[in-house]
Amino acid sequence: MTVHTKFLFPLSACAMLLAASSAMAQPNPANASLQTYAVQGNVHMIAGAGGNIAVQTGPDGILLVDTGLAPMASQVAAEVQKLSRARIYWIINTHMHPDHVGGNAALSKGDEGAGVSDFGRLDGEQTMRIVGHANVLNRMTKPAGPGETPAPQAGLPEDEYSTPSKDLRFNGEAVIVYHEPSAHTDGDSVVLFRGSDVIATGDIFTPGGYPFIDLEHGGSLQGEIAALNHILDLAVPGHTQEGGTYVIPGHGRICDEADVVEFRDMVVIVRDRVQDMVRKGMSLDQVKAARPTQDYDTEYITPNSFVKADQFVEAVYKSLTKK
Repeated sequence: MTVHTKFLFPLSACAMLLAASSAMAQPNPANASLQTYAVQGNVHMIAGAGGNIAVQTGPDGILLVDTGLAPMASQVAAEVQKLSRARIYWIINTHMHPDHVGGNAALSKGDEGAGVSDFGRLDGEQTMRIVGHANVLNRMTKPAGPGETPAPQAGLPEDEYSTPSKDLRFNGEAVIVYHEPSAHTDGDSVVLFRGSDVIATGDIFTPGGYPFIDLEHGGSLQGEIAALNHILDLAVPGHTQEGGTYVIPGHGRICDEADVVEFRDMVVIVRDRVQDMVRKGMSLDQVKAARPTQDYDTEYITPNSFVKADQFVEAVYKSLTKK
């Protein structure tokens, strides 16, 4: 029986790369507890390894959307093996933050040290492919300084794309990867499992917290709103707006179209409030003091929130006033 978990578990811990280079505590592999949920059709979701991971299984093998944090790879592998003993043939990365790409290397090469003994291998050779937008590869291989050569690294999205979308057929269904320009970052992908009627959004959509608009890595407010509107174009609701297309966010609970509408509307309303203050000539400090998110804070702010209200307001302000 498929169990939907729209209201059954809280926002999972984030460990994303901050544009300002601050960091959150990462899950401790020694005491981490991952949870796997049936979503719909061929698709499950693994929560607790950093960012949410979508798992599509079937006769062709395993496809993953994102891989969690690097230290969590063995636990992720164990959860995937509970769903299928087949090999991983595809990994799709929604963006470049380490809580979404950290497990790439171990899960793609069958790292024995990580307890990933049989994934991605055929007669000792790597057989799987990692998909990501070209900007993800560019960000992951950026030199540390001018004139420096990037250090060799495993787990890069060597099957990169630079077109508006990329598609493939796996386990009997079409899987379509859409680039969402300048949204959460400049390399965001949204993944549609057309047969299962499931969308994986990465960190464009985080229902339990304000969005992290990573301005340093190409994110923008208008791109974020455009991406949310595209997700809504792809989703088809069920009866009385419940069910239908299910949505796997970057962090948090399994959702449906109505949840994305609520989140999109919040972002648009906050944008409009800040835009009005900008037109009145208010400074960033004055805008923060006006608390344009106040009526939303009870829903999107918790003691463990990754993006605080002031941080969201600052990102909105800077995106709107960027020259």
